[in-house]
This record gives sequence, structure tokens and C-alpha cells, in this order.
Amino acid sequence: MRVGPPGEPDGNWPKQLDQEQHMPGAVPHTALTHITVGLGWDPVRAGKFRRHPKDIDLNVAALSFSGTRFADIAFHEQLTSRDGAIRHLGDSLDGVGDGDDEIMVLDLTRLAPDITTVVLLITCYTGQRFEQIENAFTRVTDSVTGTGLARIDLATARSHTGLVLGTLHRTDNDWQFTLIAEPIPAEHVVDAVPHLTTYLS
Repeated sequence: MRVGPPGEPDGNWPKQLDQEQHMPGAVPHTALTHITVGLGWDPVRAGKFRRHPKDIDLNVAALSFSGTRFADIAFHEQLTSRDGAIRHLGDSLDGVGDGDDEIMVLDLTRLAPDITTVVLLITCYTGQRFEQIENAFTRVTDSVTGTGLARIDLATARSHTGLVLGTLHRTDNDWQFTLIAEPIPAEHVVDAVPHLTTYLS
């Protein structure tokens, strides 16, 4: 899977990332406290699938776990996690507009103390494969420094409808982001949950 910054969706994305940030694995960045996850895509055009195609609805979600136990979630059906630490800023149903179409903000300092892992997930609720969606991307940014931690061109996930973007793991009193970039067969968060066990601490 190709990851990194292959064509910035707007002027705020850094022009280059360190080589370590191009490949799946732990991203060398310390003391994360606030991060932002962006998701963007182009609206479907008539004639790409059929004369009157259905809109494309991609979704970003953050699932919190205590060990291997599911604890909380923020996504398009629950915009704020119960502890208030994770907020989804609104569901785009069609991808219209430039830049990020959906944004998730995470205040890691407010996560409940028993939360050990947060899994970041992208799914296509309307069922189109990522390779069918034009200019679809997702990115993770350190909100404090503005540093880009990862960016993925979703077309490289090809025939899949779900993607495990990455994880946030609690290490002592700090949080570390690990880029996963693993496609999974999931259109909805519920479909994805059975595939997440391997990424939990």
C-alpha cells in the first residue's frame, strides 16, 4: 500500500514526511496530546458507475479499548465519545467541497485512564470499493505542532471497503501513534470490530 503525501489536498498538509512515516509501523513522535484525523474524497460523477449513481459516503471512526474490551466510540452515528475526548465534527454524505470532508479531533489527555488503545478506522458506508472513489485520502496530524504523522491514498486499498488507519497506544503516561494502513472487508464499524483484535494491547 502506498502511504505518504502523494499530492496534497490543501495547502495545510506538509510537503514531505520523514521516511519512517511513509511505511506502516510506529511513528517516531513523542508526547502526543491532541491529534486530528482528516478524510476527503471527490463526489461521484454521473456515468462513472451508472447514469444516476448513488453518492459516496466514507466515514472515519475512532474506537476506544481497555485491553481487548471495547469501551467507547465516536463516529457518524455518535459524534462524541462518552468521555468527551473524541469528537466527530460532522458526517459528509457526498464528498462535496475541497480538502477534508470529515474531521475527527482527539484530546488524548481526556481519555479515561483505563483506555489503552484507540483504533482509527475508515469505511465506505455506501459500499463502493476504494479503487472506485476519486481522490480519496485520509491523514493524521499532531494538532499541537501541525506535524503530519501519516497520509494514505485510499485507492491503494483497491477492492476493499474498510481500512484500519492506525492505532494510538498508551505507553506509561504518553500516547504513541502507529500507522497500520491495513485494508479490511468492512462497510460499517460493526463489520470491522472482529478484525481489530490483533491491533489491541
